[in-house]
Amino acid sequence: MSKHVTHWIGGGPAKGGAHRRGDIYNPATGKVSGTVDFAGSAEVDAAVAAAKAAFPGWRDTSLSKRVAVLFRFRELLKAEAGELARLISSEHGKVVSDAAGEVQRGLEVVEFACGIPHLLKGGYSENVSSGVDAYSILQPLGVVAGVTPFNFPAMVPMWMFPVAIACGNTFVLKPSEKDPSASVRIAELWAEAGLPEGVFNVVHGDKEAVDGILEHRDVKAVSFVGSTPIARYIYENAARTGKRVQALGGAKNHMVVLPDADLDLAADAAVSAGFGSAGERCMAISAVVAIDSVADELLERIRTRVADLKVGPGDDDRSEMGPLVTRAHRDKVASYLETGVRQGASLPIDGRVHPVLGGGEDGFWLGPSLLDHVTPEMGCYTDEIFGPVLSMLRVPSYESALELVNANPYGNGTAIFTNDGGAARRFQNEVEVGMVGINVPIPVPMAYYSFGGWKESLFGDSHAHGMEGVHFYTRTKAVTSRWLDPSHGGVNLGFPTSG
Repeated sequence: MSKHVTHWIGGGPAKGGAHRRGDIYNPATGKVSGTVDFAGSAEVDAAVAAAKAAFPGWRDTSLSKRVAVLFRFRELLKAEAGELARLISSEHGKVVSDAAGEVQRGLEVVEFACGIPHLLKGGYSENVSSGVDAYSILQPLGVVAGVTPFNFPAMVPMWMFPVAIACGNTFVLKPSEKDPSASVRIAELWAEAGLPEGVFNVVHGDKEAVDGILEHRDVKAVSFVGSTPIARYIYENAARTGKRVQALGGAKNHMVVLPDADLDLAADAAVSAGFGSAGERCMAISAVVAIDSVADELLERIRTRVADLKVGPGDDDRSEMGPLVTRAHRDKVASYLETGVRQGASLPIDGRVHPVLGGGEDGFWLGPSLLDHVTPEMGCYTDEIFGPVLSMLRVPSYESALELVNANPYGNGTAIFTNDGGAARRFQNEVEVGMVGINVPIPVPMAYYSFGGWKESLFGDSHAHGMEGVHFYTRTKAVTSRWLDPSHGGVNLGFPTSG
């Protein structure tokens, strides 16, 4: 049965028809599984108006009551995690176990946000002048928005809205139109948890909906995760209208393998981090930088592991890697194999001939691939491919590996594989990248740290979640006070309670 996904505005599904709609696909079959309404200015205005109306009441809701809603949402999300994972798999294509991991990492941010009473504590200085005290408080901004990508339809939004809502803001989410259902199910869970109507809203669509958010005067801040060209566009246009912006862009994540590394560990990591979720991760390893002396041996160990990978539908328990999200994206990713060879690389692992469980039929399939002897001027290296294609670059030394990584315009994530503690410590100090793994291929921080890169992987000065997220969604107010007469209250012997 074909499903229909619409917006969530003011506490429930939007009423009325849509002036435009898009198709939702099952990537494993290539068939349309439903439609999604696209928002125009009227729908964006309605969502922002609902959020604006809800803001005063939510801002003034006590921290204890806010946290109670967050804890209920956490429990509902945990109970629903399996169904949410299957929903994500059916629209994105990633295998269900991978989708379940995505939900779990998003849940960690919800749990971090449950500690908001501690995180919102300000500072206090007594008697800064005779009889005068000074203190600072953190207050919410108002209506804030998030624009999120297709590759993590649950986790990336949860990098944003739990912290924003916990801080007292109201939220408008514009998820990817390619896999929109998870965001609406999350909205339903918020409502079931007791979140007041209008605090969390969802509008679907494309550039028209995004531009409506960027131009809206009542939206105070915008968070974004996606490609670097769009991140730059979001940053420039949102900042132009006076908004606070955190825009996380693209990546070309390098994995440096030194001669003393455990090559079995490195090969496992390269395959897992390069081909998990079909390479559609902003933290995927896409460039393996191997010191010449170990490059051949590392390649053979990667080849052996890739040969055993099971590619198939996300709902097949045997599958380890699913299809890509759309036919157009699959074709674009596959084109890098041809151009890479034409530009001088070799293709020892060609995913176009990798078997697919069940035959594949018309799904958007491309198996794990590796281009070897890649050089920095090749398109397979300069571009963010965002698919299951590893590029192997061979270098003579640690210094040349470091120079290669630092010369890249992206600075999202990187990893080094070595058993030399001194080399690892030097790398973490010298590399110009925002997130570093030492024998860890995908160094995504825990929720109480902040996620984000450097250089053209970040526009704005704030990373996602952690304390940087709290600061992004609040503004500081400094208060200086003098009280000439003490105030008195009546006697009450009851135990004091919050509420």
